[in-house]
Amino acid sequence: MIQLHAFDDQAAQSAALAQAVSNALQASLAAQTATPGVSAGRVTFAVSGGTSPRPFLQTLSHEPFDWSRVDVTLVDDRWVPDTDSASNSRLVHETLLQNAAANASYLPLVDTSTTLEAQVAELNGDPKRRVPNVAVLGMGEDGHTASIFADAPEWDFAITTTDHFVAVHPGSAPHARVSWSMSALKKVDHLFLLIAGPKKMDVLNEASATLQKKAISQLANDKGVRLDVYWCAN
Repeated sequence: MIQLHAFDDQAAQSAALAQAVSNALQASLAAQTATPGVSAGRVTFAVSGGTSPRPFLQTLSHEPFDWSRVDVTLVDDRWVPDTDSASNSRLVHETLLQNAAANASYLPLVDTSTTLEAQVAELNGDPKRRVPNVAVLGMGEDGHTASIFADAPEWDFAITTTDHFVAVHPGSAPHARVSWSMSALKKVDHLFLLIAGPKKMDVLNEASATLQKKAISQLANDKGVRLDVYWCAN
């Protein structure tokens, strides 16, 4: 199910999404402490890279709640060092992990000191890598989300495996990737999509109208998934 939230400008979109994500994180934190006598648990928050999330991440970094109990990670990342301009990890450090959010812990997806295959195996075996309580996705104009690309040789595996993490080699985009799998994304309690412009809205509408070989269509057509879409017209 898609719930659309539309905005005329990026500032309003970023502010509204930051508030919604803050509320979702605080609700997740409260749920972790609902049982008497149980020590306060942690929640996991996954974010996307690219240029679109930058204003939202900077706004969210100021939200005042207990970030010390939040594990921040990524929805996906390119197989490059975190000093590379293409690294989503670098973006998160420059934007989100500042101000109040500097108190969060960070769980990277990429470690280029090993191989991509070995890293994915380690992530899948790590008990700290829980399915995110809250995640903010992006979407390409080809309908990919996270790094689940329809033209990647791993497409079928990525949308069917019960593993949480997959290695992806897109045919139409640079760099190998580490990505959360489709089954993991469908388990996220609070799932958001941040997009802008009429072309991406057209892609989303077409993908949600009928099941297509596009990652966003796989999510939008799953009746068990609620996707809150924060769309800016410009």
